[in-house]
Order: sequence, then structure tokens, then C-alpha cells
Amino acid sequence: MTIMKIRGGDLDLVEYEFSSFYPGECLHTADITLAHEPCPTGDTIIARAPARIHLSVLDMNRFSPGTPGGGGLGFAIQIYCEAAVSCTDRDIIIDSPRKLLIEHLAAAFKAVTGYTGGFRIKAEDHGREHVGLGSTCTIATAVVTAMNEATGCPLSAEDVRMVIGHNYVEETDEEGKVAFGFETGVGSAASIFGGMTFVGDRLTRIYSHPFAEGKNVFIVIPRIHAEDDNAGLEEFTLLMNRARTLDYRDRELKAYLLMMDMIPSLARGNLKRMGDTMWEIEFRGSKRAEVQHHTFILYSHMNALRHAGLEFVAMSSVGPSICIVTEKSAAEVQPVLAPLGLEIAVETKVDNTGIVVTRT
Repeated sequence: MTIMKIRGGDLDLVEYEFSSFYPGECLHTADITLAHEPCPTGDTIIARAPARIHLSVLDMNRFSPGTPGGGGLGFAIQIYCEAAVSCTDRDIIIDSPRKLLIEHLAAAFKAVTGYTGGFRIKAEDHGREHVGLGSTCTIATAVVTAMNEATGCPLSAEDVRMVIGHNYVEETDEEGKVAFGFETGVGSAASIFGGMTFVGDRLTRIYSHPFAEGKNVFIVIPRIHAEDDNAGLEEFTLLMNRARTLDYRDRELKAYLLMMDMIPSLARGNLKRMGDTMWEIEFRGSKRAEVQHHTFILYSHMNALRHAGLEFVAMSSVGPSICIVTEKSAAEVQPVLAPLGLEIAVETKVDNTGIVVTRT
């Protein structure tokens, strides 16, 4: 098995063994108390969940694969994953390219709720993988929400988040196996509640609020790395080591910026002030390590976009995708991007509604 060593300080060395397992193994029930026993409704439930932009982790030292946490902030956008779920007597029938992920989530849901029946699940991804839009957490949110609704809602919305967060897995190169991934809980919170969401450690939702209603969201993907360049485990380990070290230094400042500047600006609808605060965070803690991993060219690009009058510019997730939130149209933004060799990869808007459930 592969072992990753993460050093957070002189006396802090964590060795994490990346072990893969079959879906349905290594389940965590997260000490959830049910609202009531599961009871199949007989309906087919369709859950439509918005994707998310993950702007920053708060503290990389507070989470690892299999241990959700770390806090962070992000917002939902109008790109969607959809899941249709109905109950069966026993079998779990899955129609989706993410079959292993869904099989594991179904097993976790049954373990948490005590549901003894099966499911028929059809799930469609949003088709925008590897651009920082959280395809895994979005489809997970749609599927678990639909399973919950199909069994009469034995879980609250927060419980749904706990099931996902404590059983968050990614598919692996080993056929038929999954492995725990890094999970802050920002993705599922943004997808469920919509708008901008702030999450603390252990998946705790701190604050949600509508964000940038009617404004445009553009994703651009700088061509920084060669096409055959694979970050690999060594680069990922280096990133995690530097990110943890920098968060030891800056986590209090990042928390201060969110509480004293970002949240008040969000409540007042001041997109420009939020953009200024986010720009400060881009240079702090783990976010600085993530941006610098893609070279200083990324800072140069984002700085040029800000000087061109785009109100909110940030790197999405671990990058290198850049997220722009602005009043300007695509026709106004593209001439700004062209001299930098950039173009719009995704054009959308913020979703301030969150997950939508219908029944047939």
C-alpha cells in the first residue's frame, strides 16, 4: 500500500496509508439519531443538485482521508447532477457511470438508517469533471437526498451531509475498489442550501446566504501544465506538507477574514468587497500553497483580471481553474481574457435555491 507522509510542523509528522476497499466496507454511521424509522413511499424521487465552487479550506491540519473536517467556504452554481431513486424489495440496481461511489453510499445509508430494502438508482453527472466543480460530492448529494426522500425522510438535511461526509470516497485504479477522499463538507452544504456556505470543522455548517444573485460566473482553465504532466503522489505529498505548514501560520487570520470581512460583505451584497477579501485569502495558508503549486503565472493571471475590473476572482478548489463572478457579460470578459491566452470554459450563474426534489 502507498504511504503518504504529511509534516505539519517540527513535531508533527502524520503517516497515512492509502488503502482501498470494496464498496460497502469501512462504513461510518456518524452517531446519527433518526427522525423516525425509514418507510418507503412508493414514489420515484428525483433530486437535482447544483455543483459547487470550493474557494478555500480553512485548516488543512484538521482533516485527512477518512476524517472529514478542515472547514472552508464555497458556493453553488447552476450546473446540475440528477438522481432518480425508487425503493425495491431487496436488490440495489444502479444505472450510472459512478456505480462504485453510489454502491458505497447506498450501503452507508442502509447502515445509518437500518433500511432493509433495496433501491433502483439512476444518476447522471454534470459532465464537467476535473475543472473544480465537485462532481463527486454533487452526485453524492443528489443520490443520498433522493434515497432519504424515497424512504420517508428518516434523516434531516444535516444528517444527509453527515452520511456523505463520513463516507466520502473516490474510485481508484484498483478494479472494483474505492478509497476515502479529502472532504470538508463545503460541497454538500452548498448543493443542499444553495448560495454561499461557510463550514467549520467536523462538517459543521456555520452560515449560508444568497450570493451574487443574477451575476455571471465564468470558469477559465489556464494551460499551465503540459498535457502529459501528472501531479502524482510526490507532488500531492509536497502540496499537503506545505499547505499544512502554512495553515499552522495563517489559519487564525483566514478565520478572522471570513468572520469580520467576508460574511458581513456577503450579508450586504457587496461583491467587490468580497472579492478583495478573497484575494487576501489567495495569499494565505493552504490556498497560497495550492496557487503556487501551479506557478506564479496563476497569480499574474488573477491579478490582471482584477485590474481589469472583474469584481470577484479566485482559484477554484486546488486549481488551476480560475472562477470569476462579475456583472460583466461574456462579450465584455472575453477581450480581457484573450491577451492572457485564456478563454471561458464554463459560463453559468450562482444557484441560490439549492437541491430541488420532485416526485413521480
